Amino acid sequence: MISVFPDRIEILSRGTLAPAQTMEGFYMGESIPANEKLSEIFLQLHISEKSGRGVPKIIEMYGKDAFSFRENSITASIPFEKVNRLDNLGGNKKAKLNLRRQFIIKEIRDNANITTAELSKLLNISDTAVIRI
Repeated sequence: MISVFPDRIEILSRGTLAPAQTMEGFYMGESIPANEKLSEIFLQLHISEKSGRGVPKIIEMYGKDAFSFRENSITASIPFEKVNRLDNLGGNKKAKLNLRRQFIIKEIRDNANITTAELSKLLNISDTAVIRI
């Protein structure tokens, strides 16, 4: 589940680490699904991938503190303030936000209830492209 707040975006993943997963492995991007069959279905539907790039990318940009672990969930919190600060540094090419990303962040800030469909119409791109961005 994705929640948008005035100062951050939170990505909530229900469940915990897979029994075979370690915290170190999680932070390194090891992809060990808690439910192998469900993971395969999501892969076949192109809803998820098994590349293990997501967590390391978040850590690279926002640090390990972006993640919080609760009894039945894992949350990644992406603060808008840090996104803006990183974007304005200039020297960090990976932190630069392209115009579409900047536009999407502005629209979400202005209307936390905006949908993917509405963003795709505003940008004249597919829903899938909006999700990817």
